[in-house]
Amino acid sequence: MLDAFLEMMAAERGAARHTLDAYRRDLADFAGFLTRRGGALPEATGDDIRAYLADLAARGMRSSTTARRLAAIRQYYRFLYLEGRRRDDPTTHIDTPKQSRRLPKLLEEEEIEALIAAARAKEGPEALRLVALLELLYATGLRVSELVGLPLSALAPDRTVLTVRGKGNKERMVPVGSAAREALAAWLGVRPYYVTEPGRQRWLFPSRGRSGHLTRQRVAQLLKTLAPEAGIDPARLSPHVLRHAFASHLVAHGADLRAVQAMLGHADIATTQIYTHVQTERLAAVVARHHPLARPASAQAPAPVEPTVKARKGDTP
Repeated sequence: MLDAFLEMMAAERGAARHTLDAYRRDLADFAGFLTRRGGALPEATGDDIRAYLADLAARGMRSSTTARRLAAIRQYYRFLYLEGRRRDDPTTHIDTPKQSRRLPKLLEEEEIEALIAAARAKEGPEALRLVALLELLYATGLRVSELVGLPLSALAPDRTVLTVRGKGNKERMVPVGSAAREALAAWLGVRPYYVTEPGRQRWLFPSRGRSGHLTRQRVAQLLKTLAPEAGIDPARLSPHVLRHAFASHLVAHGADLRAVQAMLGHADIATTQIYTHVQTERLAAVVARHHPLARPASAQAPAPVEPTVKARKGDTP
């Protein structure tokens, strides 16, 4: 029933290909654990699942990874239960591991400007493509998988709006700023260079690869290569960091959180609220660096010493 489960996730839930691959890997790992215990995936019990979670913890697995694997297991057994393949759902009384929410990695606005300037300093069709990718990622906050999978038809005739199909197969409209529009215009002028076969004509960022369009892995590689030229550590840069920068910089400049949620395609505003925490952390860091009372006592200027005058004989105290 694993293939049937994945087909349901694709057809009814609109799960993306990399999500389906992750579910398959997670369930395969659980199935391997069950096999070593003499069990099988369709017949697993609640105790089997608890033992698996304990095994993950013993392996030093992060709580976020454990939570993701448990989510895949929940979805799978819920599917079996609804399909009548099991009488019960063994995950009903399994608690999700508590996760500490990490703040996203960020780039400052000056670093984004340096990155775009480094890309603009290059020449040729690939440089124009790189600038368009950077400008769009930072101007729209798209997930890299959404960006590379954009058909040419997603771009409005006046290039002011993109129609994006995101997680859960949901569509949203994302505005495109003037700098990104200019970069797109330059890219579209050389785009035919990459369209060598009819099947690739539909993509905004076509490629000679098997998918017909640029891959998210290739975009990540391009950014890593560009980072040192902008004076940025490659370890700090990824397509998702640009998405975080888009959201964080909007919130820092007073953007409405609901508007940011809509542009990011978050189903729950609680996910978007992480960027308010980011701003709180940054403000706290600013205060710690610059406010005189925030410095440790040893670092503060010594209090002025009042001059002492030796009392003379006969003075009235």
